[in-house]
Amino acid sequence: MYNNQLDIKALENWLWEAACKIRGPIDAPKYKDYILPLIFLKRLSDVFEDEINRLAQSYGSKETAEELLAEDHRLVRFYLPRKARWEELAKQTTNVGEYLTDAVRTIARENPKLQGVIDIVDFNATTAGQRIISDDKLKELIEVLGRYRLGLKDVDADILGRAYEYLLRKFAEGSGQSAGEFYTPGEVAILMSYLLNPEPGDEIYDPCCGSGGLLIKSYLRFKEKYGSDSTLVPLKFYGQEILPSTFAMAKMNTFIHDMEAVIALGDTMSRPAFLTPGGSLRKFDLVAANPMWNQNFSPSTYENDPYNRFIFGYPPSSSADWGWIQHMFASLKEKGKMAVVIDTGAVSRGSGNVGKNRERDIRKEFVEKDFVEAILLLPENLFYNAAAPGVIIVINKSKLAERKEQILLINASKLFKKGRPKNYLPDESIKQISAIYLNWREEEGISRIITREEAARNDYNLSPSRYVAQNGEDNTLLLEEAVVQLQEAEEERKEADEKLREILGELGLW
Repeated sequence: MYNNQLDIKALENWLWEAACKIRGPIDAPKYKDYILPLIFLKRLSDVFEDEINRLAQSYGSKETAEELLAEDHRLVRFYLPRKARWEELAKQTTNVGEYLTDAVRTIARENPKLQGVIDIVDFNATTAGQRIISDDKLKELIEVLGRYRLGLKDVDADILGRAYEYLLRKFAEGSGQSAGEFYTPGEVAILMSYLLNPEPGDEIYDPCCGSGGLLIKSYLRFKEKYGSDSTLVPLKFYGQEILPSTFAMAKMNTFIHDMEAVIALGDTMSRPAFLTPGGSLRKFDLVAANPMWNQNFSPSTYENDPYNRFIFGYPPSSSADWGWIQHMFASLKEKGKMAVVIDTGAVSRGSGNVGKNRERDIRKEFVEKDFVEAILLLPENLFYNAAAPGVIIVINKSKLAERKEQILLINASKLFKKGRPKNYLPDESIKQISAIYLNWREEEGISRIITREEAARNDYNLSPSRYVAQNGEDNTLLLEEAVVQLQEAEEERKEADEKLREILGELGLW
């Protein structure tokens, strides 16, 4: 018997109850790895049932529809053999893990698009000779997840994304974060979709797409603007993700939304997946991304790059922020635009230093070539693996005439509401911030438009808090930024020592 309405509160209660069923056997951050594939399977099964009913209306009976489907799987989105449908899974009382694993592998064989997506979990797996999740626990989990119908008319298509957000929000806090689990809060992703404002036919790319949240929010923004107008050229989406389990979540997410998306598995910085036939980087209209902040890549990543990405300079080993930005910039079409959320230090580190500084010098190139359009300072404590606020950098290869040689700085650090465990951007703040950007306006205490010359006078420090002061603002250096600056200083010291040894060697004094 199904409950009828799965609103946000019901969704959260439902997921919490599901998580409680497997509590104990696995660590809390891993709950989603078991629950989300099962929700995806439930969705596939219910949608398949909807499609059988549709075919039955056309051909007279379910039996006839089943016969037709057995001969031609292309009549439906994804074909599910009978033993892999939810109603059959729910009947199992013994060997549940083995049956469930066999079912998802059967679906993957019948639907090549789902290989490496739905079959990523072995529900029968053991460790030290013991089952990770017992058949009894799996049976209870299936009973809970079977409580709601997830067909096309039953729930919003964003069900998986909302479930993912809830499970991360509920269990990531305090549990520690793996390197790749860098999650963009939903409201930040929505804000970025407003800033990019996709138009019909746009191709949108995320080089570190995680579970696909930024791509999906861009898709939902497009649908919000244009509805279901079938005459419009649809958006196309491209993403790359390094972690296999997160890659699978992104694929599930895009399938549920019926998005025209290509998601690739792999390391974008060393092996970008989207290339032209000639081997150069493919170009996109829009790029939206949230790479891991202050990553440490080997210098050879930049020095031996075959794609000519790092034309404005090599970032320091202490932070790859401007390495990621240059990859995204190199992936833009001639009139392309990108929005990236990154560590606040990326817009200020190195400014005021005597002599060269790699990050400042790269930033200077972007400013002098008039590619930086806007910098938006976010509130602190939005992100799950950092208390640091973060900034959104908007880079535009083709600014409007009235925006040439100008940069819009938005200090949104106070436009949040307190939440548990994290702060969040309310809807009114998202609308206010995006309206300031889209209408290119100054607002007292929130935004300022500066000239390229003013940026140069401030040694290319683009931190909004430097230009838009707010009462009671705390300008104390954040620990994360202090550590990066210390690493940067140490690297500069080593370079200076090396140069000094070279000079002394030439003089015969070393």
